[in-house]
Amino acid sequence: MPPETPSTAEPPLFPTLARFLPYLWPRDRADLRLRIVAALLLVVASKLVQVYGAPFALAGVVDGMAAGNRGALVMIAALAVGYAAARFGSVLFDNLRNAVFERVGQEATRALAVNVFRHLHQLSLRFHLERRTGAVTKVVERGTKSIDTMLYFLLFNIAPTVLELALVLQIFGSRFGAWLVIATLVMVAAYIWFTRVVTDWRNALRAQLNDLDTGAVAHAVDSLLNFETVKYFNAEKREAARYDKAMAAYARAAVKNESSLAWLNIGQSFITNAMMAIGLGIVIWGWAGGRFDAGSVVLVSTLLAQLFRPLDLLGMVYRTVRQGVVDMAAMFELIDAPAEIRDAPGAPPLVVRAGHVRFEGVHFAYDPARPILKGIDLDVPAGHTLAVVGPSGAGKSTLARLLFRFYEVSAGRITIDGQDIAQVQQETLRAAIGIVPQDTVLFNDTIGYNIGYGREGAAMAEIAEAARGAAIADFIARQPGGYEARVGERGLKLSGGEKQRVAIARTLLKNPPILVLDEATSALDSRTEADIQATLEAISARRTTIVIAHRLSTVVDADEIVVLDDGRVRERGSHAQLLRQGGLYAEMWNRQAQERADEALAAE
Repeated sequence: MPPETPSTAEPPLFPTLARFLPYLWPRDRADLRLRIVAALLLVVASKLVQVYGAPFALAGVVDGMAAGNRGALVMIAALAVGYAAARFGSVLFDNLRNAVFERVGQEATRALAVNVFRHLHQLSLRFHLERRTGAVTKVVERGTKSIDTMLYFLLFNIAPTVLELALVLQIFGSRFGAWLVIATLVMVAAYIWFTRVVTDWRNALRAQLNDLDTGAVAHAVDSLLNFETVKYFNAEKREAARYDKAMAAYARAAVKNESSLAWLNIGQSFITNAMMAIGLGIVIWGWAGGRFDAGSVVLVSTLLAQLFRPLDLLGMVYRTVRQGVVDMAAMFELIDAPAEIRDAPGAPPLVVRAGHVRFEGVHFAYDPARPILKGIDLDVPAGHTLAVVGPSGAGKSTLARLLFRFYEVSAGRITIDGQDIAQVQQETLRAAIGIVPQDTVLFNDTIGYNIGYGREGAAMAEIAEAARGAAIADFIARQPGGYEARVGERGLKLSGGEKQRVAIARTLLKNPPILVLDEATSALDSRTEADIQATLEAISARRTTIVIAHRLSTVVDADEIVVLDDGRVRERGSHAQLLRQGGLYAEMWNRQAQERADEALAAE
């Protein structure tokens, strides 16, 4: 789970980059490798033209004009044209490089994003119940965007800068002597040292800034997702004040971060301009001694100016790479989050022959200090209906989560046709079970899409048939867009009953051999409940069905009713048998009957 408290610890640079390398050089994509090689060749061509073409051509123009030989006009003009051509060539090669490399960056970003998305869906329900949606999405967004930036800077700024520095030092050494080489190396070393020290300081500020930004976004998303609760408690001002406090902390950190950037730029500019003065001083001293010509000043100043340009960017590149490492490390933490539920090695697919479900001595606790189920034994023969009732917190819905294997049981086992569900493939297990949950959350898409989600590739006629079975077809027909009408965020454009009917239609479309109804009609009015109850009874007759219910009137026809209390089975039997026992079930039945009578009296 993402940390609840902000962390300013710097992630290790090289281990993070090592995990990043497979995206830089994908093993299964020869076409992308070819593009990288072509882009690097264009980088070399650009630097050769930039270092050996433009500066020498401009120096030749200055030397020719300084000599005063006007008969060499054609040669001087040709050198001037060559200077312009070299500058154009450098721009041409750089842009061709970008065009060639773009697909590599986009494919790497896509591969990483899909990898993270797939892993998030493999994580347990425990992770997703504890997550903060805004914080996780922000981490993934930053991490996936960072890979394209890091690919670009590592390949096309750091490596070309090292190549250009080597070429410039070779020219300085061969034409101007060791002193200019030593001065250049000292300047580059001082520049890199200063940039790293200040950037590391800024990275700590940046990490704090990111944490504050993530916290503000996470709070905003959480608040907006729960806007009804905010309004119920007149908490708009309270929420605005909390958000303002978070944004004020972010603003203070942002000001400090930008101020540190100004000091970094000032220091970098001082070092590079000091080197320019020293380099020109060395050349002018040699010119005074007759060792260098006038064009040498232009050559050295042009080469240094060209070297300063990527060095100036090097500070930004280092900051970007470091920030990319921070962002990618946070995303890799998500990738490294262990999947609590894993298939056993060599797990076979689940084979449902009849659909006989058994809970054998099942113990379970979300937290070891608070056990939920304390030795549950249930037997649901194929084609039978088992109803599970009991007070809130008794562990009824936990049974459904364990059957889907969202959690592992602490002790005991659950079997389907004698197969332990912990030893079969999760994918085939969940394909065999359908559920109508108590709390239905829909995708922000169309009604047709949400019903069709029950079975991939379902035809429109099948979706419509499922809608009719769930008694929602008439409602859909009244919508302006029909099955293309959008349901809004989490289905908020629909009422609770409408959302539940969509969930029932979705499960009807899936057509599983085992069915779980978790308070499947709790949000429906009495008339609609009666219609859907008849539909549910019809489909349950052909399936093994577990009904988790609060309204006892919906389970009177179940083959067996189990009463859970405090994580244990207190009573079991048919409706009539349980009433005759006069225990907890009878007490719950009488209380609900009195409530129905009171409601009927109040309606008169």
